[in-house]
Amino acid sequence: MGRTSDAREKILAAAQPLIELRGYSALGVAEICKAAGVPKGSFYYFFESKEALALAVLDEHWEAQRGDWARVLRGGGAPLARLRRLFEETEAGLRAGQQSCGTVSGCMFGNLTLELSNQTEPIRERLQQIFEAQVEMVEKVVAEARDRGEATVGDAREAARSIVAQLEGQVLFAKLYNDTRHLDALWENCLSLLSARRTDTASVSS
Repeated sequence: MGRTSDAREKILAAAQPLIELRGYSALGVAEICKAAGVPKGSFYYFFESKEALALAVLDEHWEAQRGDWARVLRGGGAPLARLRRLFEETEAGLRAGQQSCGTVSGCMFGNLTLELSNQTEPIRERLQQIFEAQVEMVEKVVAEARDRGEATVGDAREAARSIVAQLEGQVLFAKLYNDTRHLDALWENCLSLLSARRTDTASVSS
């Protein structure tokens, strides 16, 4: 039983970086199993298709990212300071990945949205759910900043959607040009979207 469970985790662990760096369509089941060090039969014991594996990878990746976002966005400090820390951690993660493998991998969710949203309905729906969850988390921070008079927005939900879209867009440019300097504009762009005060108070802890 322990060996069987270990095989599933090995497949997921091998598939995630492969999908993140190379995409979904270019990968075959045999290649994933080879990277995982498990027989091909183990794959179909746990996953009825490559699409089912992709959904599981998305869920696992989002579970980890959601934990990171919750830690930052629900942590201590002023709301805009927390939002800025989210950007800073995103930038740091992408830069670390580039140093490790030589390329900016981008966002798995954004990458698969571009690749698969018109090809597989289950994956499209799952990606919609993930992005809506991201927007909801950012919305709470935006509403808090608005209530404190630190940002001037009417609809916190739409403002949050614009922030998430801006984050995805800048990450996409960083991936396209393989240059993390495209992430440098994240914070200034966010302040503009929120009509927020450009002061150092956004980076202090109160």
